[in-house]
Order: sequence, then structure tokens, then C-alpha cells
Amino acid sequence: MSTLLDPGMQSLRVGTNGERSCTPSPPSSPGTLNESCSIAPLTPSQSPRNEARTQRPTSFTVVVAIDFGTTSSGYAFSFSNDPEAIHMMRKWEGGDPGVANQKTPTSLLLTPEGTFHSFGYTARDYYHDLDPEEAREWLYFEKFKMKIHSTSDLTMKTELEAVNGKKVAALEVFAHALRFFKQHALQELKDQCPSLPEKGAVRWVITVPAIWKQPAKQFMREAAYKAGLVSPETPEQLLIALEPEAASIYCRKLRLHQLIDLSYKPLANGLAPDRSIDSSFRQAREQLRRSRHSRTFLVESGVGELWSEMQAGDRYIVADCGGGTVDLTVHQIEQPQGTLKELYKASGGPYGAVGVDLAFEQLLCQIFGEDFIATFKAKRPAAWVDLTIAFEARKRAAAPSRANPLNVSLPFSFIDFYRKHRGQNVETALKKSSVNLVKWSSQGMLRVSAEAMNELFQPTISQIINHIDALMKKPEVDGIKFLFLVGGFAESAMLQHAVQTAFGATCRVIIPQDVGLTILKGAVLFGLDPTIVRVRRSPLTYGVGVLNKFVEGKHPREKLLVKEGKNWCTDIFEKFVAVDQSVALGEVVQRSYCPARAGQRKIIINVYCSATDDVVYITDPGVRKCGTISLELDAVEDGGSPSPRSRREIRASMQFGDTEIKVTAMDVRTAKTVRASIDFLSN
Repeated sequence: MSTLLDPGMQSLRVGTNGERSCTPSPPSSPGTLNESCSIAPLTPSQSPRNEARTQRPTSFTVVVAIDFGTTSSGYAFSFSNDPEAIHMMRKWEGGDPGVANQKTPTSLLLTPEGTFHSFGYTARDYYHDLDPEEAREWLYFEKFKMKIHSTSDLTMKTELEAVNGKKVAALEVFAHALRFFKQHALQELKDQCPSLPEKGAVRWVITVPAIWKQPAKQFMREAAYKAGLVSPETPEQLLIALEPEAASIYCRKLRLHQLIDLSYKPLANGLAPDRSIDSSFRQAREQLRRSRHSRTFLVESGVGELWSEMQAGDRYIVADCGGGTVDLTVHQIEQPQGTLKELYKASGGPYGAVGVDLAFEQLLCQIFGEDFIATFKAKRPAAWVDLTIAFEARKRAAAPSRANPLNVSLPFSFIDFYRKHRGQNVETALKKSSVNLVKWSSQGMLRVSAEAMNELFQPTISQIINHIDALMKKPEVDGIKFLFLVGGFAESAMLQHAVQTAFGATCRVIIPQDVGLTILKGAVLFGLDPTIVRVRRSPLTYGVGVLNKFVEGKHPREKLLVKEGKNWCTDIFEKFVAVDQSVALGEVVQRSYCPARAGQRKIIINVYCSATDDVVYITDPGVRKCGTISLELDAVEDGGSPSPRSRREIRASMQFGDTEIKVTAMDVRTAKTVRASIDFLSN
């Protein structure tokens, strides 16, 4: 029987005769903590078991999903009494020509005092119109979602830098954005359904990349609490949806006319048509244009025709190519219910469309000098934003078949600022630079050749192709039938062409016609039925540190701890779940703990994680403390000090099969629920 010993906590040994005796760890044991957090397991290691899930009847009237993207965001909703109709948010004020305005830029503007001013197109346009000197005082944030993924030590105190260099708590920034969507959505719901109750009527869904770790998911939840979407007392009113999973759920519903199949099919004579891919792209753009005019999408009650062709066991990949990240998930369809099973843990990386923007910035640095670009960004932040918008529009027009150059207009303030700072004009800088593929046009524009544009896309697209390729080579992913390309970056003809060229011979490459809204719609469907993904894969190995009997020759001497004349081995990693292990929804890992002393009010358990499965000790390389489980105990009711034999047993149940790790606990003697929480943000 193992005994839990989070380094130096007063530990509790489980005797062979069933009596449990409590002994404080001697000072020589590794580290010491306060004795109020003493714990020990009463159950040996066991594999996860299925527990019949008692699903509460749905008490909410409407599901509102917020797709919080790196470059653009939006919301959609569906009433639970009419789940086949998904309503997109109202068309946003402002907007760019040629861009679907069913999402708004993920841009936030705070006043110089730090109060909320605006979000989306309104924030971007207002900031752009400010006087340059005044703009330097305002706090403007864009593409800030990436920071949550890239910060290795994310906490509630993590800060974000505004364009002007000033810092604000990241939690504040995210809460402002979520509060904006909450107010926007509730106003629209009230207009459509005046009788909607104020409290508890809405189930909220927020999307996050599948490759985000637990702290980032918890951070989004905390931001939602701060924004007032839901109360921490009713956590079940908010679901965290994984982006490629949401896309997968939506793709199940699609009819054939709602899909663009990029995989060309040879004609009867065996010859491939010359213009099949080009015509598919044209078809994709036309369908996208048509779909923009409708705000209510009807979703099939069953599954779409593509799905009904699929056999039980068919496998497919969803590649969610967004602004910041590329997220890959591998699913298998389970018949007859049509539920989904994850075959390999989510993978991906920071290979989103932002990579192309950074490559453009590098190109400007090459032409005009890194120091000048840095000064321009700091002194003329609004004009810099203007320049990035101009590039964004041209980036969308880039296509592999395009031969003529693309013109990117430089703001007047850029041209003026350069002349004042360098004593020469922009045209001279271009002539002197080593960049041959970019020229100056007399209309005051950079003429970026098709070749140069291709070079800007290449590094990011290569990373995406390499990642999909590496995933397809894994034995668990063998026999892929379809590759669904979704997310905002999937609208790019450059990316579509590269993916089709690389994988078109292996599987069918499919793009939903409203590719940038696929995740949003899928998130609504997930909110209506969160049980649709039945089996997920654990992204990491999770466990706790325990004491085991010391075995000479097996355990290292430095792990020896002598207590009451018995030899124990410290720091043993007791596994809850292993990396890439299949965990079904509703499966729980149970452990029992008992307080070290009568009257103890809190039990704290450190949770450790590792990216590998071969972990032996919590001190092994790559193992880190990633969170804590807290169990809040009520006072013992009978008031008497319980005998050692009647010591309280607290049974903790951990769920690893959901989009977030969850913990519940129960006092075995009274069958009362014990307040339990798991925290990944306070390390």
C-alpha cells in the first residue's frame, strides 16, 4: 500500500492491519510543509473506471459560443428548443472590403486611464483616427491570445504589453474582451426573445486551441468569471471547447453541397482535368461570398451525406489553421451513435497566419532597417496598425497561380517619418536594399512580386505541411480517409494549394464552404451536446508523489526514509493517467485520502505532470509540479474526536476525459460532497 507524501507533508501510513497511524515526517525527509495539509491514499493505484454519468436535464434556454481567435473573434447562438438553427451574430460595424464581417478583429482599446473603450473594428478604427501624439497614451491590444499559449509560467498576474509598451494584467484584457461579447450577445438575445430570464438561461462556450495546456484553459475560465459570463458557483454553465474538435462536430453535419473537395478526380479517360484545383478555389470563393449574406444557418438533424458514406472506424484529420496556431486532431467515427473518438493526442504549434505577418515585418526591416521599424512602431503606433491592415488585405489576395505583383500601400506618415529620420526617401531605400523582389510604384505603394509573396508564406506553410506529414506517419493515424482544412488561414489559396499538393494523393482534402466560421458553429453544437466526443487522449502523464516500501537494489539510497523502524522510498510518481492514454467521457480515477489529524479542515495534494510515460520519481527530468488539488473539509459533526479506526475517508474522483481536468470529492462516512478544486495557475 502506498502512502502519499508530498515532500515533507506530515504523512499518513496505512498499516497492514488496517489501522492508520499518523506520523510527522522527520526533518531529514525531503523538504517540509505545514502539517495542516497531510494526506495519504487509502486505495492502491488503479486504472480509470467508468462511472454512470448522471446527466442533469438541460436547464438553459440558449447556447452562446464565443470563438475567441488570435486575429478575429465572433459569437453565435442556438436555442435549445430549436437546435438545428444556428444564428450568427449581427454584422459588425465598420469592416473591411472583401472580408467576411461575421467576425470582428480581436482588437481591444482602453483609455489612457485603463478603462474599456471599444473592441473589434470600432477599437481599431478609433485608434487609427487618433492624433499620433494622443495615440501613444491609449492602450491598444491586438493578437494577444498568442501570449497565453507562449507563456510557460502563466499565472493570474501575467501581464500583456499594449502597442505603446505599457503593461496591463492579461486577465483584465481577456475579461474586457469577453465582457464585450457577453453584452453584445445578451442584447441581441433580448431583442429576439424578450422573455429570456436574466439568470441561468445561457450556457456559454468559449473556444481554445486543443494544444493549450491546462493553465491556459483555466485562465480563460477565470477571465470568463471576471467578465461575469457565469459565476464560479455555477461552473457547469461554461464549457471550454477545443477548436479542432468543434470543427469536427460541425463537419459531421455538412451536406455535400456545403463542402469543397480539393482532391481532383481523374476523368474516365484517365487524364486529370487541367484546371480542377483552380476551379475548386473559384467555387470555394463564390460559395463563401454567398454564405455571408445569411445570418441563420440550418444544421441537419442527422449527419451529412459525407458522413453517411463513412463506415464505422473511418479516420480523418481536422487541421485547424488559425491566426496564431495550427491545431491537429485525429478522430474516428463510432457507429451507430455517430460519436467521435480521438485517436492521437492533439498536436500542432504556433504556425498560424501571424507567421506571414512577421515575415512581412522582417522584409520591411531588411529594406528600411530594424532600428527604423522599431522606432516607427513606438512613435507612430496607429500608423503601424494601418500598415498591417493594408498588408492583411493583400495577403488574402495572394494565390499560387498569380503572376502579377501585389501593391501594399504605405501610410503617408511612414513615408514622411522615413524622410525625416533618414534624410532620404522610401524609393531610394528600396533601390539601395538587397531586396530585388520588391519595387516602388509611383502611386506610393510597395510592389511585392508574386515570388516575394510566396517567400513570405513559405516558412509558415512548410511547418504546417511538415507537421501534418509527421502526424500521418504515426501508426495510430494509419489509414486516414479525409483531411478537413478549417480556420481563418484555411481561406488562403496558398495554404489550400500546398496541402492539396502534399496530401491529395493520400486522402481527400475537404474544405467547408464557410471555413472561417466552422469552429464557431461547431462550438454551438458542442454546447448543445457536450457528450458527442466520447473518447479523448491525455496530452500528458499526470500523477502524485507517494511513499512506497523501500526495496534494496531497486530504489536509490538517497530516496530512503526511515520511519518507526520501517524503510520507505520517497518521491515515487503514482500515475493517474498516462500520456496519449484513451480516456472516455465520464471515466474517473479515484483515490481515497484521510486527514492526518482530527479537526483538519483542508487537504492539499500536489499534482505532477510529464510529457513521457516512463516516469518513476517526481524528481525525474521533465517532471514538474503543475497544479494542486484542494479538498475543503467541514468540521466533524459528532464533535467527538474519532478513534484511529473511524478516521475520515475522503474519496476524490478525477476526470481526465473532458476538455478540462475536473475533480469532485465525497466524505465516505457521511456521503456528503466535499468542496474540491484543482488549480493549475498558482505555481
